[in-house]
Amino acid sequence: MVKGIMGRKAGMTRVFEEGRGMIAVTVIQAGPCYVTQVKSAEKDGYEAVQIGFEESSKLNKPERGHLQKKGLPPLRHLKELRIDSPTAASVGDRIDVGMFDVGDEVAITGTSKGKGFAGVVKRHHFAGGPKTHGQSDRHRAPGSIGSGTTPGRVLKGTRMAGHMGHEQVTVRGLRVVRVDRDRNLLTVEGAIPGAVKGLVLIRGGDGQEE
Repeated sequence: MVKGIMGRKAGMTRVFEEGRGMIAVTVIQAGPCYVTQVKSAEKDGYEAVQIGFEESSKLNKPERGHLQKKGLPPLRHLKELRIDSPTAASVGDRIDVGMFDVGDEVAITGTSKGKGFAGVVKRHHFAGGPKTHGQSDRHRAPGSIGSGTTPGRVLKGTRMAGHMGHEQVTVRGLRVVRVDRDRNLLTVEGAIPGAVKGLVLIRGGDGQEE
């Protein structure tokens, strides 16, 4: 069975657990997804399944044709998941939150919130300059970035101001707290990447792919 599903972050709340009290949880509107393609080592060089999520009328002709010839609805989001055996799934299989049980550990991948252009204090946690000795307007400046005559240039990877956030982030080891098959809701302990309504990928275990 494919141990992965796509969904959208619905928001955070709190639930009560016996012996632990209130814990923070994230609710995810997960699935249903459908297997849209099965890849094998003989034909494609590796074994994986492609799953699709969320119907849309905005697909182009190649995208729509890829799904129509298999009798599938126009699914907007497609994602590949590695599997041990291609016989574990077939095109058209429906995937829902029922694959998870309370207590399972999952890894969730999403896109972090974008923070726009940020300075070095916010982006890299620089301490900033001294607040005295005439530095009236240099409190959050990065300071020198050069390294003298040798090598006489700014080294690659030097931490500077720039675009912050809006990156793919994976959080592992999140515990499933509740599974609602009727409403396709998955509740996990803790926070997950991204904003409310952001697209996420939920994988069983630690989410590591071979």
